[in-house]
Amino acid sequence: MDFRARLDALQQRVAAARSAVEAAATESREQLRQRIDQTQADLDQAAKNAQQHADEAAEGARGKWAQMKADAAAKRDDIKAKIDKRNRELDANAAAGEADWAETDALDALDLADWATENAGLAVLDAIDARAYADERAKAAASS
Repeated sequence: MDFRARLDALQQRVAAARSAVEAAATESREQLRQRIDQTQADLDQAAKNAQQHADEAAEGARGKWAQMKADAAAKRDDIKAKIDKRNRELDANAAAGEADWAETDALDALDLADWATENAGLAVLDAIDARAYADERAKAAASS
């Protein structure tokens, strides 16, 4: 497994997300809507790619991955519905409340990403340890 390449790719995605957030801060609502639509399309493509990856994974991992994908899809649908609702909302106080919700949700998503990154790091270390142990056992069996 090439964990370094995967971690490098993750780091690049984080940098791209940061750049997109910085650019979005100065955009019009129409530009933001286009950015949201593009991000949604990118996430849909990532979900398709993840499905392909999950199909190649072991049965136990597939169940966990499928659940995570379903949860992510539900969350995306919920966010999209709230964006649509916000666009229909005319009351400034309600809009401010929705903005507060969206900011809280974004912070929660960042917390989840932080947890997922830490969890991925632990999983990588576990995989490296498991491979080292398997190699050690294979050497011991070969020398017996």
